[in-house]
Amino acid sequence: MARTTNMNLVELMVLKQDIQNVLLYLGKEGDFQFQRDPRGEVPAEDSDKALFEDLCHVRSFLGIPDLEKYAEPLVLPTDADRTECKALVESANALRQKEVSLSENLKRVSDATSEAHSFANLQVSYSDLESLSFLTMRIGKIDPSSFDSLKAAVGERAIIIQLGEDKSRIMAACSKNARFALDTELKAHHFVELAVPKDFKGVPAEMLSSLSKQEEEAKTALEEVQAERRNFADIHKNTLLRLLQAFSLSSQVEAIQSGLESTQFVYRITGWIPSYASKEMMKRIDDITSGRAAIRNYEPYEVASVVAGQEKVPTKLKHGKIVSNFERMVFSYGSPLYGTIDPTPFVALFFTLLFGIMFGDAGQGLVFLILGILMQKKLFKLGGWEKFGIVFMAIGISSMCMGLLTGEFFANEEILLPFERWVTGLFGEPRNQILPMMPGGDPASIKRMFLFFGFAVGVGFIINTTGLVINIINQFSLKRWGKALFSKTGLSGALFFWYVVAFALRLAFFGHSPALYDWIIIGSLLLVTAFGEPLARLVDGERPVLEDGVGTAVISAVVEVIEIVSSYLSNTVSFLRVGAFALAHAVLGYIIETLCSMAPVWGGVLISIIGNAVVIVLEGMVVAIQVVRLQYYEFFSKFFNETGREFKPFVFEYHGVQ
Repeated sequence: MARTTNMNLVELMVLKQDIQNVLLYLGKEGDFQFQRDPRGEVPAEDSDKALFEDLCHVRSFLGIPDLEKYAEPLVLPTDADRTECKALVESANALRQKEVSLSENLKRVSDATSEAHSFANLQVSYSDLESLSFLTMRIGKIDPSSFDSLKAAVGERAIIIQLGEDKSRIMAACSKNARFALDTELKAHHFVELAVPKDFKGVPAEMLSSLSKQEEEAKTALEEVQAERRNFADIHKNTLLRLLQAFSLSSQVEAIQSGLESTQFVYRITGWIPSYASKEMMKRIDDITSGRAAIRNYEPYEVASVVAGQEKVPTKLKHGKIVSNFERMVFSYGSPLYGTIDPTPFVALFFTLLFGIMFGDAGQGLVFLILGILMQKKLFKLGGWEKFGIVFMAIGISSMCMGLLTGEFFANEEILLPFERWVTGLFGEPRNQILPMMPGGDPASIKRMFLFFGFAVGVGFIINTTGLVINIINQFSLKRWGKALFSKTGLSGALFFWYVVAFALRLAFFGHSPALYDWIIIGSLLLVTAFGEPLARLVDGERPVLEDGVGTAVISAVVEVIEIVSSYLSNTVSFLRVGAFALAHAVLGYIIETLCSMAPVWGGVLISIIGNAVVIVLEGMVVAIQVVRLQYYEFFSKFFNETGREFKPFVFEYHGVQ
């Protein structure tokens, strides 16, 4: 049986001048897990992280879509890149400030224009406008040569408009909040306010025209700078994305580097790596550093923290393309202990088999197969489930095989009828189905249904047995002799389970009567397993054997007997649900087919489409959940007594700054 991947602990002593290139290599390869996560705070001085954050803000301002992941080549930024980055950020920030300034100016001018127009035909005297209006307006004389100086001094706080041909008169408008600042600047520029007739009403047409003109000019200026921004983005897009990638890498390398053990000139790196990759890694690091790095390789039993039980060796599972798609089902329950049996191939087989038995329809299985192919080819996205494309393909093929046996194709038993009669005719009289699922009134169909339920329990026996064998081998591999021999899922418990099953089959199918030796064997195995804990302590050399005395041991044994019998019984009977779901699927298909036959042609087509869609989505989810449940509770529970530590290698992942 395949075991978890062999691992080694590697210790690297790297000079300061080589550390970034070594970390870059480790992150690119994705096969190295630090013994302890060294990521720390990046130093503020000369930090590439700050430049990366600046680039992210520039990318957001320019409206350029962010990177989804790193693209080759992965390289760290050079000094030339840093200079280019600073220049790009500086230009973009200047453009941003210009756009913000023009946008604020447009808003200010638009507000003033809107406000002025709202009072253009107001039939109240000009002297009353201040008490009614958003605006504060001043009309008066000023030396034309001082106009530019006044306008610069006021800035964006007010609008200054020259009136008349000689431009010696001006009108100033600002918000209420800015009137004191405006009056101060007007006074400083020797402004002489003119008396406006008390009966003057509305806002001067010349001012309205000038304000509208300024608004149009402000809009044009803003549109020009926005066009400049879009052009800037088009020109610098590729450069920006390249720099984003480089500085993202650098910021991650900085974070790792800042947390490593180091002296003034040397850094120490320790971490786990699969044994098959260690030789190549050492060769590559030797090349990267031109032989300047010191490398030591340790087996797990040579690592003090592992021997002392303070650290678990990380567990890596290595599979082909098909089986690897089922790894997450294992790790979602827990990581196997290092050095134990890898259960993933069994999970892949049992999951596919059980799903097919419970969801037997050639047409509906074909839908899963096509979905899986599209997901694997990245042509169809299903909320992050694309990575399980091969799983969908596997359950699709399994469902199609079961559908060919039951004769169902999209809940219709007529389409596959020629195939069914041809296959059954090869072995005798042709029948409409190879494996009829719907029970009828005749005794043969009832017997067939019970045989199918017996088959489901038989599959459960195989799955339970596989779990027990895995646990026994694991315990012996870990040198836990007591648990391997005497625990409920150890050798004594397994022998009890197997003998009881063989005993029941003899009684049911071979007409055997219970013999005295049967009860002696069953009782002895049950007794040994019930006192498994003290026996395990005896074998493992732990003392005292009876930790809490004889009385407590006897009571614990009685409870253990009840637990052993009930758990093995429930583990076996639980697989009856496989047959129940297969029967329920056949009934649903029969209902859909019956409704289709009762409706007109177009109605039958509609019922068939809706009915099959509901079955594929809802029943498919229910069956998947039941299969996962059976694996978790009936299979994993046999050997997942203790979980390990999943191998999570250091690998670069792109994350932008929001």
